[in-house]
Amino acid sequence: MRFTKMHGIGNDYIYINCFEEEVKEPAKLAPRMSDRHFGIGSDGIILILPSTVADCKMRIFNADGSEAQMCGNGVRCVAKYIYDHNITRNNPLTVETVAGIKSIELFTDNGRVSGAKVNMGKPRLLRSEIPMLGKEIKETSVIDELLTISNGISWRITCVSMGNPHGIIFVDNLDLVNISKHGIEIEHHPVFPERINVHFVQVHNPKEVTMRTWERGSGITLACGTGASAVCVAGVLNKKTERKILAHLPGGDLKLEWAEDGNVYMTGPAAEVFTGEWH
Repeated sequence: MRFTKMHGIGNDYIYINCFEEEVKEPAKLAPRMSDRHFGIGSDGIILILPSTVADCKMRIFNADGSEAQMCGNGVRCVAKYIYDHNITRNNPLTVETVAGIKSIELFTDNGRVSGAKVNMGKPRLLRSEIPMLGKEIKETSVIDELLTISNGISWRITCVSMGNPHGIIFVDNLDLVNISKHGIEIEHHPVFPERINVHFVQVHNPKEVTMRTWERGSGITLACGTGASAVCVAGVLNKKTERKILAHLPGGDLKLEWAEDGNVYMTGPAAEVFTGEWH
């Protein structure tokens, strides 16, 4: 089976062209291929499939085999793949995801895609849409709410769904946060029935933030596009940032805008690393 390794600012996945290949059990295959010692090494696998409603369809399986609804860095790489490999030459093009159809504007260099601007859609803010359990009314938003984890430590969390669930925690100093310890505790907190992606964010000024991510099913990753989009929304909701920001992630930078039309737009690079065969 042929595969292509790609990444968006370090958020790396193994991409399989299912216009040509067949993957029968992706949930079982993902942990084997994603293993960084005994496999190829990645945050998961992404299947690029035919679609009846868009230029292609993507399915995302995390490194633990669980299926994700959406990946912002991944969708940029899918767009690059289908354009560079002549599956479509549309620009903008569309990708069908579990979280809906995404429209993507491509930036090219010498005929190949170097980056893209993605319409990530409108954020979902209601408790029932995250989803998040609790005594509070389901049709309310979760903004700066106190969340206590098992050892008695509490965090102020804001929750945003970008088709997948995100919990954003603003901190004064990222260097003092144990991402591995607290990330997994929050991901598996019983109030999140579908688990949650966790982002710790330090605000430098109203236009600039730095974030660190614990991804549901993958652990610490170098970048998360849907997470950065959620951080942009959470910053506005908490009156900490403007609607247009630059987010610094360990793998690189993303430009985000929660536009007046209600959609979040994310701009960033996409890169192909290598191709190979999986036996």
